[in-house]
Amino acid sequence: MRRPLGRSVAGALRYLRRCGPVLVLLGGLALFGTGQLIRSGADTTDRAFTDRAATGRVAEEVGSALGRAFSYAATDSESTRTAARAVFDGTAGEQYLALTERLGGWVGEQQLVLTSRVVSAGVVRLGADRAELLVLLDQSARRADGPPTATAAQLLVSARLEAGHWLVTDLKSL
Repeated sequence: MRRPLGRSVAGALRYLRRCGPVLVLLGGLALFGTGQLIRSGADTTDRAFTDRAATGRVAEEVGSALGRAFSYAATDSESTRTAARAVFDGTAGEQYLALTERLGGWVGEQQLVLTSRVVSAGVVRLGADRAELLVLLDQSARRADGPPTATAAQLLVSARLEAGHWLVTDLKSL
């Protein structure tokens, strides 16, 4: 025998009244937990993996700057220093100055030509005006009286966007 429809609806409503607060509480906990995961997860302002154009631009500008700054010849070291001053700032500028002062006399004596080429520049973090990159360089050195030697360099680079251009602000050799 079938029950009247009114009784099954009334029973369902009683069941929902008893279980409803528990369901609302569980839903609230689920939303709270999801919010905490999102908030504690990846930096939502980091555009390194979401903004391809900005990522490509910072990688290109910083990579080009490093290639120029770390390619120099004994016969034309001043133009390299001038180019480096235009793109290095803060700690990176001080680091570059110290490096060129250390190498200055030696480069002239050896008639050294150093060529640096960026093999890869990967953006690790990218904000509105700050970036961190991992840059891999191939470097070739040639002395006036000897064969070329090749080496590689890995740098962790910090950069800052200023007046529409990326400036290198820190360099760490890895």
